[in-house]
Amino acid sequence: MKEMYVVGRNPVLETLKSDKEIEKIYVVKGELKGSINKIIGMAKDRNIIVQYVDKKKLDQISQGSSHQGVAALVAPYVYYSVDDILQKAEELDTPPFILILDGIEDPHNLGSIIRTAECSGVHGIIIPKRRSAHVTETVYKSSAGAVEHMLIAKVNNISDTIDMLKEKGLWIYGADMGGKDYYFDVDLKGAVAIVIGSEGKGISRLVKEKCDFILSIPMAGKISSLNASNAASILMYEVVRQRHEKKS
Repeated sequence: MKEMYVVGRNPVLETLKSDKEIEKIYVVKGELKGSINKIIGMAKDRNIIVQYVDKKKLDQISQGSSHQGVAALVAPYVYYSVDDILQKAEELDTPPFILILDGIEDPHNLGSIIRTAECSGVHGIIIPKRRSAHVTETVYKSSAGAVEHMLIAKVNNISDTIDMLKEKGLWIYGADMGGKDYYFDVDLKGAVAIVIGSEGKGISRLVKEKCDFILSIPMAGKISSLNASNAASILMYEVVRQRHEKKS
């Protein structure tokens, strides 16, 4: 399997905190301030090689991304199964909270969504094997390392996966500006899967037909839709709000 690089201080720190296999960490010569020292210390605790290199080497590794003086050579991301995601929810004794991404192709959007999903307590993310961004170096960077704390499953068919989740007792909520219900008017406290469509086309017709509810976000401005990652963030934190409200 092809190795990949994680670049940037926060992504490297989060990777060090995980069980991810790290072969080597590259640090710019003389760059020993702030969180770089923490990275070096954690690497030594894990017996990971730290190599000091010229800035030109890191510029080449990062391919134009902001590396902040550090990069880690790691094994590729290992995907999980949908059953792994459901098992995680069971182990935490909480209703499943899943995000389904129906064709998110921009790796920056995917990384941003993963970061919010990890912060909001999503148990796992489901993406299609085809016509979708997958976990790459750009996604690592955009997620600030949250990728290493999130279960992501790749499936052959989103529609079939939704059928399986329904059999497991989950309600499926799709986000679409044509939805009849505003997201804050619908009960999201139970076992839920939120479907977010692609940046340009939204949720595909077949997937939309599988959803139990289609939710919309009120739009008061002249722009008719939100970025996919922004819409996903709003809906994820509505689930958080309602679940917190239930406990209160």
